[in-house]
Amino acid sequence: MGFFIRLVILFATAVIVALSARFNPGNVVVFYPPYRVDMSLNLFIVLVLVVFVLLGILFYTINVTRQMPDRVASYRRAKIEREGNKALRDALKAFFEGRFGHAEKAAMRAAELPDNAPLAALIGARAAHNMSQSERRDAWLASIEDNQQYKVARLVSTTELLVDGHQSQQALAAVKELNANGTRHIHVLRWALKANQQAKQWTEVLRLVKALDKHRSLHPALSMRLRELAYKDLLTERSQDPESIRRLWYNIPAEDRVKPFVAALAARAMVAQGLNEDARSLLEKAIQEEWDERLIIAYRETAAKEGSAALLNQIERCESWSVAHPADPELALTMGVLCLQQKLWGKAERNLEHVLVYGTDAECLRQANLKLAQLHEQLGTMDKAAGYYRACALVSSVQSS
Repeated sequence: MGFFIRLVILFATAVIVALSARFNPGNVVVFYPPYRVDMSLNLFIVLVLVVFVLLGILFYTINVTRQMPDRVASYRRAKIEREGNKALRDALKAFFEGRFGHAEKAAMRAAELPDNAPLAALIGARAAHNMSQSERRDAWLASIEDNQQYKVARLVSTTELLVDGHQSQQALAAVKELNANGTRHIHVLRWALKANQQAKQWTEVLRLVKALDKHRSLHPALSMRLRELAYKDLLTERSQDPESIRRLWYNIPAEDRVKPFVAALAARAMVAQGLNEDARSLLEKAIQEEWDERLIIAYRETAAKEGSAALLNQIERCESWSVAHPADPELALTMGVLCLQQKLWGKAERNLEHVLVYGTDAECLRQANLKLAQLHEQLGTMDKAAGYYRACALVSSVQSS
């Protein structure tokens, strides 16, 4: 529709110009001695218009010619940018398809465009890592070390790749730089946790687990398992003297002290250093919070000396616990061991035989038979002692097979 309107306007203008020229009697004289040129006004107007058109074309041509180098450069830049962006898309596509060789080659092409170079380096580093080319991976990452805009991305990628490659010390160095940079988001904390776990930096592992638990970013089972591994190392491999064990124990958060695994480990570490009273105390508190066989087994190992008030107190506590747990074989074995320590022969025998009735665990049955054999040895009934020794040996052979 617009085309027809413009066509009508053009014809109307032509008609008006033709009519105006027909009734225009004007004349123009151009005098330049010794020359004189006479022409009609209409011809003069046409010539002026033609001159203006020719001048316009001339100036336009000059302007286009002057802009030609810039246009060529702009075209080349646009072409390079298109090719670089296409190469970057190809690199990402190939990487997610698992074609890491193609991804790295495409990243090399994409890196020719300066704006794409940092992202291309990160893709190339990950692709090289997945092909176990650690030298090329490190070269890619080193190529953007001076780029502050992509510093966090480089450090996070470095941490991930080094942890995946079990290079824990180098990963921790990257984590340290991230921390100095003030980066604390969840993804970084997770990789920092893995790096510290590989490096067996258990104190830092506990701190990171606590931080991630606040954000509910760890599965409860995984969180508990990591805590157990950390406490196992801290309480067994690093405990050198009674004072260091006490200091470590009181640095453990109160909610973790009553966890069965932690309390049992701490009790055994304390017993190894002669801190039986401290071990009994922490186990009794943990048992009040949660009944667990691991705590009962550890409590059995804290038996006090014969005739001491502490041993009698242990026996009384076990009796009170047996009211709520009458069929627990580990508790019966513990009572039997404590009564045997106190030379309460009848009570010890009843509890140990109770284990043989209700017990199903091979180790529990083996210990019950062994203690009964030792009891009858002290009573002088050697036939019964021999029978229990044979039963102990039979359980041991079945257990080892």
